[in-house]
Amino acid sequence: MTEPRIEVHDGPDQLSTAVAGELLNRLADLQASGHVPHVVLTGGTIAETIHREIARLAPASGVDWGAVEVWFGDERFVAGDSPDRNVGQARAAFLDEVGVPAHRIHAMASTADAADVETGAAAYAEELRRHGPGPAGFDILMLGVGPDGHVASLFPGFPQLDVEDADAVGVTGSPKPPPERISLTFAALRRSHAVWYLVSGEGKAGAVASALGGADRHQTPAAAVQGTEETIWFLDRGAASQL
Repeated sequence: MTEPRIEVHDGPDQLSTAVAGELLNRLADLQASGHVPHVVLTGGTIAETIHREIARLAPASGVDWGAVEVWFGDERFVAGDSPDRNVGQARAAFLDEVGVPAHRIHAMASTADAADVETGAAAYAEELRRHGPGPAGFDILMLGVGPDGHVASLFPGFPQLDVEDADAVGVTGSPKPPPERISLTFAALRRSHAVWYLVSGEGKAGAVASALGGADRHQTPAAAVQGTEETIWFLDRGAASQL
């Protein structure tokens, strides 16, 4: 467990520029050391803003996008061409523009790929086993936080919070539409060198305060994930307003 660092930025635009710049610097440094980075992306409004900043800043970064492995913390179990898909949003915002090759983008199953969420989750766990970073863990994990304190698709009070023997789980009856999702588990999320929380807006200030105040993971799942080397909360002033 690492002691969290908190960075507060004036607004979502400043937060996005800071995160994008830090990510590009980290990727370039990892590659300079001969490493192929494994990065986990998140979805949501602030993530999309960050992704567009990555695309804007990428040309000057020196990052070789052909040597970055891209994973997802969760996904909506919907049609492959649905605009709700995190992978589709990430492709549109930056993955395609910077030229990440298809074999480096590890998408979770859509309804065209798996019969149900459990089958899709098992397939992603196998993808991680075959092509993931192994015991060394992800280099950078980015997580959004919901107003209820959820991370990935791990929601307060849901049984998936207690799954420790699998890397991915299916979620049904999600309180946030769509109802069916696939999510990495705490067991998988915690195997990350760096965990970055990306949170914007006063509507999430209560969840931020609860997580940083040491709430139980069943009440505030965002309290339960720390990096093995660093944990950073990238906040804007709204999200930090109850600290």
